Amino acid sequence: MSDQTNKFHEEEAIGKTYDFRVAKRLLSYLKPYWHIAAAALVLTVVANVLFSLQPRFTQMAVDDFITPKQTEGIWIFALAFFAIFLFRFLFSYIQEILLNTVGQKVMFDIRTQIYTKLQKQEVSYYDKHPVGRIITRITSDVDALNELFTSGVIDVLGDLVIIFAIIAQMFWYDWKLALVSLVTIPLLFAATNWFRKRAREGFDKVRTRNAKLNAFLQEYISGAQTVQLFNAENKAKRRFQDINDDYRNANIETIYYYSIFFPLVDFIGTVGIAVVLWFSGYQFISQMSAGGQAITIGIVIAFVQFSQQLFQPIRDLSDKFNVLQAAIVASHRIFVLLDLDIEIETPKEPKMSGKAVGKIEFKNVWFAYKKEDWVLKDVSFTINPGESVALVGHTGSGKTTCTNLLMRFYDIQKGEILLDGVNIKDWDLKDLRENFAVVLQDVFLFSGSIEENIRLGNDAINDERVLWAAQEVHADEFVQQLDGGYKALVKERGAGLSVGQKQLISFARALAFDPKILILDEATSSIDTETEQLIQQAVDRVMLDRTSLVVAHRLSTIQRCDKILVFHHGELREAGSHHELLGLRGLYWRLYQLQYVEEKIHNSAPPDNPSRQLESSVGN
Repeated sequence: MSDQTNKFHEEEAIGKTYDFRVAKRLLSYLKPYWHIAAAALVLTVVANVLFSLQPRFTQMAVDDFITPKQTEGIWIFALAFFAIFLFRFLFSYIQEILLNTVGQKVMFDIRTQIYTKLQKQEVSYYDKHPVGRIITRITSDVDALNELFTSGVIDVLGDLVIIFAIIAQMFWYDWKLALVSLVTIPLLFAATNWFRKRAREGFDKVRTRNAKLNAFLQEYISGAQTVQLFNAENKAKRRFQDINDDYRNANIETIYYYSIFFPLVDFIGTVGIAVVLWFSGYQFISQMSAGGQAITIGIVIAFVQFSQQLFQPIRDLSDKFNVLQAAIVASHRIFVLLDLDIEIETPKEPKMSGKAVGKIEFKNVWFAYKKEDWVLKDVSFTINPGESVALVGHTGSGKTTCTNLLMRFYDIQKGEILLDGVNIKDWDLKDLRENFAVVLQDVFLFSGSIEENIRLGNDAINDERVLWAAQEVHADEFVQQLDGGYKALVKERGAGLSVGQKQLISFARALAFDPKILILDEATSSIDTETEQLIQQAVDRVMLDRTSLVVAHRLSTIQRCDKILVFHHGELREAGSHHELLGLRGLYWRLYQLQYVEEKIHNSAPPDNPSRQLESSVGN
């Protein structure tokens, strides 16, 4: 994989400056559901306060009932203890439901926002970013946010409530013992700070490697046929192992920090309990020697439980911090995507909308995909409404680029492109593209039924129009033979259908949408002669009364076009009808001669008159 490709896979590492800003923006997604989140927060606080009362009950049980061997009132005490924890269970149960409801609603909103953004993003964005990386944004990264909203923000507040409630009770019982109990807290914060820094780096690496892995999988699974055709399975396997190994190592590195931190926290907690036991024993002996009132066993046990409960939320806070870090890393990448400027969009006050007449003008058009590496150089031509115009030339001469620019998939750097005398940048973008239908060499079919692929979600195209369009382009013949007819399900990318069948479906789609301008891009280059006859009839039908642009390498398919534009190295070199261009004996004539020689080599009995052969093939 080239270094340039790797740049597309690698993710930006985020700095500390992003933490607060990104976290603040994340919390803004809670605003529509603040009432649910507030209820969950209240329940969390109440449940955690009830949880912090457990050592208090233990102290009372030991000092008031067990040590004095007192049984009176023990049933009421037990019922109160049971009631406290029953309510804590109920509050926790409702809180979990509320939190997960909020989390799923927020995830829904973010996914919808990302998908909407991707639908509006210009085509050049997809030229630069692998699909796998984009999918990572809308799946893995969004899932990372789910944990933040379901067990992150609210639980952090709940843990803080426990910490303050426990510390308050400890000081209320015995301030000296409370201070001793907190002596290990600085050690815990030092360990937490170390873990926070290392885990942050680990999460960033894991997300980066995950995006790279997804991009590789999407590319090579989609191209599995090509990999097998060229026996490149072992090479692909080795590349996958390298990427997978990087991903594994990033996860192991993160696990390494966890494997140190959590046992270290437990050790520090044990040291804290040992210090409590030592000091309480020392205090007991001192008080007994002084003849004062010694510390009770119940208080000592309560402090042991307080210490255990105190370390648990602090440990949880460290873990929640990592949830927050993972969410910030993921959300930063999501926000980078969401904050991208959409360079091609409808002007605030469009000068033109609705149906076009079909007049196209290129005026001194210059265009480059990268800086000043010009693909089109000072191109000018005019296509009148209803004309059929062919664009021919060698691969890379700029033919398909012209059609992409016309539909504003890209914007030009110099010159103007006019539709009906109005600059396409001044058209309503949705209406502009509704005037076009495109039939490509590689037809893209979506998962769904045949009829869904013809209407593409346009409710204005009813079943009758779908049937009419399919019959007009002769697609009805093979569709009726499918199991389920127009309800037959299409597999991913049209697997199971021949190239010709997919082409006929695309022509039916084009006719059903009734565009004013039709673009055919190598639409008949990969089909057999018999199917080509059907498709040529479909072409004639769809082109009727429409402005048509035909991009083709096979000159035999475009001779009846009203005009032929010949491109060479991004420049428009010749323009005219088939016979006019042959008469010029220029670039088009040389292309024609070259193709005729190729046909002659592959044809055992070519006709005496090549022009007659070309003319006769037009009907095909």
